[in-house]
Amino acid sequence: MIDDLPDPDAPPAAGKRRSTIEKRRAGMRQAALHFFSRFGLHGTSLDQVAERAGVSKTNLIYHYPTKEALYTAVLREMLDIWIAPFQALQPDADALAAIRHYIRLKLELSRDHAEASRLFCLEMVQGAPLLGALLEGSLRTLVDEKAGVIKHWIARGDIAPTDAWHLFYLLWATTQHYADFAVQIDAISGKTLQDPDFLEDAVSNLQTIVMAGLTPRSP
Repeated sequence: MIDDLPDPDAPPAAGKRRSTIEKRRAGMRQAALHFFSRFGLHGTSLDQVAERAGVSKTNLIYHYPTKEALYTAVLREMLDIWIAPFQALQPDADALAAIRHYIRLKLELSRDHAEASRLFCLEMVQGAPLLGALLEGSLRTLVDEKAGVIKHWIARGDIAPTDAWHLFYLLWATTQHYADFAVQIDAISGKTLQDPDFLEDAVSNLQTIVMAGLTPRSP
């Protein structure tokens, strides 16, 4: 996150200390994610998180005074990760290539950050009690901006006319399904995205299906 970047003007010792502190905080957030993604905010205790992170509860509370503060920090870090590929959709890009690449990146995120995806899903199912303001504010602004990119591509003739928001919902639902319902996929297919061949299969098939709907058709 931007606020966590080191100060280039800070003395070397101060920069090293800040790096050490951030590594400790990152470990706390990772430990919290493990429990939050399984048991939610109310089913997780700070004692559990501190033990898994290998720190004292006092030290954990020093950095994150409340469980809600820790939960919010985990959610914000997760959103930074998930939003990064979305921010990369730019008007001057090759539209179909950009969407194909976005599908790949989202599936790779579902493979590498499955816990984060499940936590986001859990937060949404519960009515987004701690993310609601963010969803209706900066995230909505970003989605509206990227909807403008889709409209630009349509006007340029790069993709077939489609509703940008429904396209986003489709892409998010299909790619994140592999993380949120990994148990179901494993039960049916006997594989998950951790299998490189299955990952490539998923990428190829989703790209083919989506491209079939977005490729411009001759009159």
